Amino acid sequence: MTTKTDDGFVKTKDGVSIYYKDWGPKDARTIMFHHGWPLSADDWDAQMLFFLDHGFRVVAHDRRGHGRSTSTATGNEMDTYADDVLAVVTTLGLKDVMHVGHSTGGGEVARYLGRHGTSRASKAALLGAVPPIMVKTAANPGGLPIEVFDGFRTQVATNRAQFYKDVPAGPFYGFNHDGAKVSQGIIDNWWRQGMMGGSKAQYDCIKAFSETDFTDDLKKIAVPVLVMHGDDDQIVPIADSALLSSKLLPNATLKVYKGFPHGMATTHSDVINADLLAFFNS
Repeated sequence: MTTKTDDGFVKTKDGVSIYYKDWGPKDARTIMFHHGWPLSADDWDAQMLFFLDHGFRVVAHDRRGHGRSTSTATGNEMDTYADDVLAVVTTLGLKDVMHVGHSTGGGEVARYLGRHGTSRASKAALLGAVPPIMVKTAANPGGLPIEVFDGFRTQVATNRAQFYKDVPAGPFYGFNHDGAKVSQGIIDNWWRQGMMGGSKAQYDCIKAFSETDFTDDLKKIAVPVLVMHGDDDQIVPIADSALLSSKLLPNATLKVYKGFPHGMATTHSDVINADLLAFFNS
């Protein structure tokens, strides 16, 4: 059983408090946003305010162990993340939801729709998303070596405060390119969100986003899905993610953005918002 409290939290059946934002008319078309690792619902500010202004109801939650949600020691894996999404959707009474997932959040969307079906969903969009699977395996020879993710774990365990400065200042937004227009505010906001979460949950989540195989989930998703990916994504390389996912999804449209980084929803919010709006209105 799940319950809703008056202070913006849904209490899950295992007693975890999931923080959520719910803005806009309750009878409007609803978009639910799913954030990347190790961030929070705040990463969607540029999208939520835009779609709120266009008459939508917008919902976003902090994944367990992230942001303002309970700093969990357990349940930091995709099946439980998907169950938490279901708890938010059912507790708020959401129907015909359009789900938008970035990076790890894209995996969360895939697992939620694969695990719980599409009876309450109408469309989905995957931005720089991790499916079908990130890590290199015999079945996924184009993936990233496990040592990459072991390195993430080491840095989270030893000095995540510095790591959470280095990631946004470098590859996440493409700020490591010569001539890049660097925003210190964007870097600081990434760091702020990351440091709000619990280190144990964020450590566990590295395994969840890198080693979970979403192949079967993708094959089950019959609703229209817009797969959006920058071809300069240094965090989730496009060749082993969007190019494969778009072939596994029964009803996918692939849109590739030349030169866009992993964090393109922030750095190029005007382009991404316009394309999402066109997709939702199509």
